[in-house]
Amino acid sequence: MKVGFIGLGNMGAPMAANLAKAGHAVTGFDVAAPCPEGVAPAASAPEAAAGQEVVITMLPNGEILRSVAAEIIPAMDRGAVFLDCSTVDVDSARAVAGQAQAAGILPLDAPVSGGVVGAEAGTLTFMAGGSDAAFATAEPLFEVMGQKAVPCGPSGNGQAAKICNNMILGVTMIATCEAFALADKLGLDRQKMYDVVSTSSGYSWTMNAYTPAPGIGANSPADNGYKPGFAAELMLKDLRLSQQAAEAVDADTPTGQAATALYERFVESEGGAGKDFSAMLPRFEKRGRG
Repeated sequence: MKVGFIGLGNMGAPMAANLAKAGHAVTGFDVAAPCPEGVAPAASAPEAAAGQEVVITMLPNGEILRSVAAEIIPAMDRGAVFLDCSTVDVDSARAVAGQAQAAGILPLDAPVSGGVVGAEAGTLTFMAGGSDAAFATAEPLFEVMGQKAVPCGPSGNGQAAKICNNMILGVTMIATCEAFALADKLGLDRQKMYDVVSTSSGYSWTMNAYTPAPGIGANSPADNGYKPGFAAELMLKDLRLSQQAAEAVDADTPTGQAATALYERFVESEGGAGKDFSAMLPRFEKRGRG
């Protein structure tokens, strides 16, 4: 398949490289990063998008997505698929989808879960919003870049699924870290707490698959000095998106709101920038109830 790939950062570069290794003809563009091996460089985003069957974008935020979309939609062929894998606000995803549809292009918003490790290994999960026809065209690419792709309904619903998932993730990580810090102060051995909670009603992905306590449970960034697998700044970005969406539709999300405020403090004034989002545990270890 002929593929344009715009945005070749930490996530986009390995995704594009995997597509090229699988035999797809990939043309790439990034304002700063070089093209990975096997990806033909383009001089501009419109050049990367012209004549392609699918154009994939992996961009930092909704504002940049809107700007890139305005450049590439006029250059794309009618009937091509515009596959945006960025994590952005729902309004931006739906606005760009509307512009694409008006130009005869099939939009698909498909943010990912799995981080850089999943991008490199080709084990990402995609949450896709858009038409059945767009999904069917992109499906062979999803199979190369990931292990699962879930159609979530109309345009914008991929972003909605991602922010709902990551709101749960942020809230449960905080609860998991709070519980370990409380166990310490109660004199309960961390391993004993893990043995109970991981096999009872406190079971969760953050406890069982991404344990935030070093040397306990699953191997995770906690065992590597909290070097980011999923950076605290990215969790803060996703939590802010969840609250922006909640405000737009008048949804009551008090724990999502509280998690956003905690990650904001952690990243902006408590040294959490550059650390994994599970580094909330040492934060709670150092703090009293005040």
